[in-house]
Amino acid sequence: MAAHRKPKQHPLTGPAARTAATIALAGAATATAFDGTGHAEPVLTPAQIKAKVDKLYEEAEAATEKYNGAKQQTTSARRSLDELRDEAARRTERLNTSRNALGSIATAQYRAGGIDPGLQLALTSDPDEYLERAALAERVGTRQADAIAGVHQQLVEIARLRAEAGERMGALKARQTELARNKATVQEKLSAAERLLDQLTAEQRASYDTSQGTSYGEASGTRADRSAAPRGSLQAPNPRAAQAVAYAYGALGKPYVWGATGPTSFDCSGLTQAAWRSAGVSLPRTTYTQINAGRRVSRSELAPGDLVFFYSGVSHVGLYIGGGQMIHAPRPGAPVRVAPIDEMPFAGAARPA
Repeated sequence: MAAHRKPKQHPLTGPAARTAATIALAGAATATAFDGTGHAEPVLTPAQIKAKVDKLYEEAEAATEKYNGAKQQTTSARRSLDELRDEAARRTERLNTSRNALGSIATAQYRAGGIDPGLQLALTSDPDEYLERAALAERVGTRQADAIAGVHQQLVEIARLRAEAGERMGALKARQTELARNKATVQEKLSAAERLLDQLTAEQRASYDTSQGTSYGEASGTRADRSAAPRGSLQAPNPRAAQAVAYAYGALGKPYVWGATGPTSFDCSGLTQAAWRSAGVSLPRTTYTQINAGRRVSRSELAPGDLVFFYSGVSHVGLYIGGGQMIHAPRPGAPVRVAPIDEMPFAGAARPA
């Protein structure tokens, strides 16, 4: 009987080959990790981080102004809807009163036996009473017809008010959706900026925070010198502009909070709105509406109190104080401060008063 021999395995097949393939794949994966196709995000330099953060803050501020506009529209839509509902409630109350009056007339006729007024008058033996009751019946008939017509008109008007309230509710929901979308965009941009800033050292972060303008202490020496700060506002073109500048000086050092209009915190358009409000002038809420408030002025015409706007989308605003400087609320983490108007792309200026 022939001996059974174990067949030879080819060197590139069998368990040895599978082991070799596994090692080769592992080596390829390791090589891929180092050849750039699967590597982690490159480490950014502080300058690159600053550039990216600046862009994110610019985008966040544009979204903030859209948020401010949507918030104002939401508040207006809600107020309008509430007023419409109040009017509908008042008209419904008047309708119920009119219906009660008709009910009283119907009850009186029922109690009278439902006898036709003409027959009742015909059975009256007293001529004077007949004439008196005839005039009364005529007046009652006219009043009843008017009351019925009035109830019908009130029903039509209430139906109109309710339909309009439905439309305004739809508009309110649309504004609320827009508000939530803009809020999410702002928060996303700010979170992304904060993650980038976390990559900086404490010294680099401090350098970045002070690179966007002059803090209050650098502008006026010390916080104790606050009372002396508004003296530059005497050069303003009128008392209201002087008051707006004085208010802005008083806000130095207060934190930036997006959507805030004071008095303890501000965003950029919230600060300028509050400053001019202190002077008795009502400004719109957003940068892209404030630029159309008052008279547009050129850069060479700038005077203390003027509103100065930046970026192509008019997404930032400050209050000019003279000497090429402004007071503005820069961004989260950077309080209200003095800064040169040259630090951002100039978009225009307006003089509210």
